[in-house]
Amino acid sequence: MNKFVKNSKIVLNLAVSDFRKRFVGSYFGIIWMFVQPLATVLVYTLIFQVGFKSVPPVPGVSYVIWLIPGIIPWFYFQDSIIQGTQVLYEYNYLVKKIVFNTELLPIVKLVSVFLSNICFVVIMFIVFIIARIPITIKSFLVIYFSFSLSILSLGIIYITSSVNVFFKDMGQIVSILMQFGMWMAPIMYDESLFINRAPILVKLIKFNPIYYVVKGYRYCMINDTFNDLLKISIYYWVITILIFYLGYRVFNKLKIHFSDVL
Repeated sequence: MNKFVKNSKIVLNLAVSDFRKRFVGSYFGIIWMFVQPLATVLVYTLIFQVGFKSVPPVPGVSYVIWLIPGIIPWFYFQDSIIQGTQVLYEYNYLVKKIVFNTELLPIVKLVSVFLSNICFVVIMFIVFIIARIPITIKSFLVIYFSFSLSILSLGIIYITSSVNVFFKDMGQIVSILMQFGMWMAPIMYDESLFINRAPILVKLIKFNPIYYVVKGYRYCMINDTFNDLLKISIYYWVITILIFYLGYRVFNKLKIHFSDVL
């Protein structure tokens, strides 16, 4: 931990540079960062609200307002894992430098994506203000849930990025798993739909760590119900700490071979 604190300035500078690099040479620049997520929200709104006439479980809230706080943390998670998996190849010139701490690179990529997430959270607050949805003290608890998701994401990135050096198909596998993962979390739907039809499915959904963050965002922003909050919080942090510990151990075990393979 002391190592990360000492190198915080390096991490931040690299993360800001990484964030800017994504839009260099693009005519519309940073605008592209918002186009795909906004298009995704529009498509799901048309399908579920207009097509299937879906009604959110929170009274007085439209489907799009219910969808936004659920899908924003998913965008953060998805982008951080997909981009983080490739980080050692992207920064192979730093990996080959003996004096550079390679375990900082997943953090650099995570912070870079987190900067995008901040922009989306700000937009979410603006949308809610325009829609006259009250912003309360509880709304700012999204900071805690974002931090929670960051620790989980970093643990996974340590695993996928280190394995990706030796098994290049890892990037493709991660992309496919992200497509399935979005439907395994209650982002476009509410798990209450399955309470009577398939109660076992509700339990499986709650085992997904992303469930905790998605429900947490909605709990903060639209006062959605969050049953068993304490129990699920404990479960989430046990799983997250285990994943982070495993990821960090795997990364440090393999890092001595990175420069030979890259």
